Amino acid sequence: MSISSALSNALSGLAASSRSAGVVSNNLANVLTEGYAPRGIELTTRSDGHGGGVSIGSVTRNVDAVLLGERRLADSAMAYNTPLADFATGLEAEIGIPGKTGSLSDRFARLEAAFIAASATPEDDIRLSEVALRADQLGEKLNAISDHIQTERVRADEKIAQAVGAINTKLEQIQRLNAQIANANNAGHPNASLQDERQSAIDTLAEYVPVRLTPRTNGTVAIYTPGGAVLVDGKPASFSFTSSNLIEPHMTVENGLISGLEINDVPVAASGDRSPISGGRLAALFEVRDSLSVTAQSEIDAIARNLVERFQNPGLDPTTAATDPGLFTDGGTFFTSSNELGLAGRISVNHIVVPDKGGDLRHLRDGLGALAAGPTGNGVLLNAFKDALNGTNAMASGGLGATQRSFDGHIASLASKVSHQRLTFEENLSFATAQQTSLVELELQNGVDSDAELQRLLLVEQAYGANARMIQTVEDLLDTLLRI
Repeated sequence: MSISSALSNALSGLAASSRSAGVVSNNLANVLTEGYAPRGIELTTRSDGHGGGVSIGSVTRNVDAVLLGERRLADSAMAYNTPLADFATGLEAEIGIPGKTGSLSDRFARLEAAFIAASATPEDDIRLSEVALRADQLGEKLNAISDHIQTERVRADEKIAQAVGAINTKLEQIQRLNAQIANANNAGHPNASLQDERQSAIDTLAEYVPVRLTPRTNGTVAIYTPGGAVLVDGKPASFSFTSSNLIEPHMTVENGLISGLEINDVPVAASGDRSPISGGRLAALFEVRDSLSVTAQSEIDAIARNLVERFQNPGLDPTTAATDPGLFTDGGTFFTSSNELGLAGRISVNHIVVPDKGGDLRHLRDGLGALAAGPTGNGVLLNAFKDALNGTNAMASGGLGATQRSFDGHIASLASKVSHQRLTFEENLSFATAQQTSLVELELQNGVDSDAELQRLLLVEQAYGANARMIQTVEDLLDTLLRI
């Protein structure tokens, strides 16, 4: 080997060591950076006629594509189950645990106790006012539950709009990064940082909709959902949605009063097994707004209907006509079954027994339609009211079944169903969270290992020292030759 060859080999070794040290340093500096993929450098034997040395290849990103894809699907599953569990938890809290102060069952129990006390001493206006108060509180509780459900629909609607905006932003960003990565590849420039940025953007996108990636030319990727929607392939998809500031129980996608989802101006199913976006946060928000909330509203309306019809039953109060409202009313009027939707939000106590609204407490004792005062000691109607509350019947609507129950039994059935739903959603969320956590841990094991990188740095230092000694030796030889 000639002196020039030895010097060339040593210089190539120094250059390779310097580049390797830079890669290791970059890995160590980004050990806590989310979405950063460890870098490796390709070093090969130089074959350019110089008789040896090291050739520096490309800097590669070390990513387990299969594990990354599974982790993204787990992210989607966790993001899907979170809004469902949150909705069920909030609804259960609003209805209240049976027996807990302020719960729906507690409001019923207080009204029942007020009827018992008033029927024992019907001449006591204090006891009658207690009946009016407790009846009003029961109606207000149903109002509050209905309001809560509609508030959750509005919140879900707002979050859908935010999610659609975020999705469109990320799709455009991914397409832009695709173009930049392709240009860098064509020019022979490094693009690992661009790929990191794209990976982070896809990770964020995967929380809203589940994604599958297909490699394309020049390092670009096409993105699809498992349901078949094309998100990015040559150009980004465009999601469309119009938010509503107010949502009432009768407003649905089917009747066109609230917005559905469009992809590239084509309406798509936003939730359910046939939805092309099923499985992420966006689908869950649509499910909360258009399915869970609608079902919950129908069931609380059915409870309200059962309560109204118990006191509107013909023959219960001899002083009222067939179309006169009972103790509980549909916003002050007679209830008809065709107006059930949203009843829980409108139910109220008949103003005729509320002194603050021009009524008189004596109507609880004498009859809602009584024109003149009756005997103050007559507790027959109060007992009839109490029996109407405790009598068994089947629900005329809703999804609580056709079992004959007292009104308290129907409340307990509703509370049990909501609690079971909440437990189911929480179990699904717990499983999804555990799966996602396990995959993240596996992914971190493939991340930057600081101990291994430090060992690599020691080897780079040794190689650098060896090449430096070679150069020093060549210098000494040249000095010797010059002296000779």
